[in-house]
Amino acid sequence: MKTTDLVLAIALLASGTFTGSAQVLDSIPDTQVEPPEEIIQQAYTEGNRQAPPKQRVKLDGIAAVVGDYVILDSDVEKTLIDLRNQGATEEDVDQCSLLGKLMEDRLYAHQAVQDSILVSDDEVNSTSDQYIQEFVQRLGSMEKVLEFYNQETVEDLREELFKINKLQMLSQRMQQDIVGEIEVTPEEVRQFFNKIPEDERPVFGAELEIAQIVKKPEIPEEEKQKVVDLLNEIREDVVDNGASFRVKAILYSQDPGSKSKGGFYSMTRQTPFVKEFKDVAFSLREGEISEPFESPFGYHIIFIEKIRGQELDLRHILIQPEVPQKALDDARKDLDSIRTHIMEGKYTFGEAALNFSDEKETKFDGGVLRNPADFGSRFELTKMDPKLYNQVRNLKDNEISTPALEPDPRGGPPSYKILMVTNRFDEHEADFARDYMKIQELALRDKQFRAIREWMSERIDETYISLDSDYKGCEFTNNWLKD
Repeated sequence: MKTTDLVLAIALLASGTFTGSAQVLDSIPDTQVEPPEEIIQQAYTEGNRQAPPKQRVKLDGIAAVVGDYVILDSDVEKTLIDLRNQGATEEDVDQCSLLGKLMEDRLYAHQAVQDSILVSDDEVNSTSDQYIQEFVQRLGSMEKVLEFYNQETVEDLREELFKINKLQMLSQRMQQDIVGEIEVTPEEVRQFFNKIPEDERPVFGAELEIAQIVKKPEIPEEEKQKVVDLLNEIREDVVDNGASFRVKAILYSQDPGSKSKGGFYSMTRQTPFVKEFKDVAFSLREGEISEPFESPFGYHIIFIEKIRGQELDLRHILIQPEVPQKALDDARKDLDSIRTHIMEGKYTFGEAALNFSDEKETKFDGGVLRNPADFGSRFELTKMDPKLYNQVRNLKDNEISTPALEPDPRGGPPSYKILMVTNRFDEHEADFARDYMKIQELALRDKQFRAIREWMSERIDETYISLDSDYKGCEFTNNWLKD
């Protein structure tokens, strides 16, 4: 099994571009196994008594050592081959630049451990299990996943994923710790923009502003009560009869992210769960099971398995009420009627969104969608989510789409929506007033980049780094050679 295949697959899953059939990039194995002192061996044997007892020689295959991490020559070679198989050219990536990137990742992870920025095994296992479930969904079965990644057992696959995710999560948390509190003031944004020569200012592509009105199906109270009754039965069986909450979660929960592992999650107050879930979880004592409660995903019960300071180990069961077809039909008819009244001029699209939309995030802003990249109202055509682009690309000015059924990306019940393009902006050179949000984002990234470079320079100086002589002629971005 090529550990690096898994790394790319994980990255592609996160971006939503995993296909399950394309050749996969080689990757970066987590070699947090031995510290450098145990990898660089003494060159003293019975046949070489001339060598001083503490002389050290590099073992074959070691390209670099960064702190407690090792990068093998084979890691670099395999990653390079797979990148080129994916279409990268020699100009895009070479051994030197690739090794520099692998060393950066190891330095982040090494320093994270030194700074006690830790990742619990439960978090890593939870992430690994989520990826395995994604792999199974994409490829069709666990057998196909094991075959695709040349693993004999699920435990072998989990072991490889654990190594990869542990390294990646440490690296990511260290980077977030470096830049997490960096902000830019309006004056810094202005100075950043003014320093860009006029003939080098960025050009922003054609953009759209989009608004939507959402109608969610009204689930009958009797369907909700069925779910609440079932959750109460499960809770009573666990509390009164000692039934296993983990087994109940496997049998009944409809949460794809935790069902296979008995509803388990490890979380803190910073974990991105919905407010309703966090409020209940952090109100419970260790060993306690909540009453059924509602969230945007459905109805839950939570069992607190362990409390470790601000971190909880919990299990939960999610069950969603059934959405009758009549409820879906009624939502579509309501939205169709709203669309007709807007077109007849009875009210504007913004007024209709405020009064009728069931989406709290947009209704108070006239239904205007926010770009997740910068939270602005504009979507650059070349960077739009393909699904959203296909929904609006044929809409003319002031035209309203017909109601379209859309699943909830968070796992809740589906809903109907109508869309309207409220503004169009042609391709143009960056303008400070007109494009402030985008310029602010560029200024923030520039400041974060400079902070990362400064941090990297300082940590390289104080961290044990060993580089194979074959790479000492490389021109690295960072001072790995400590010249």
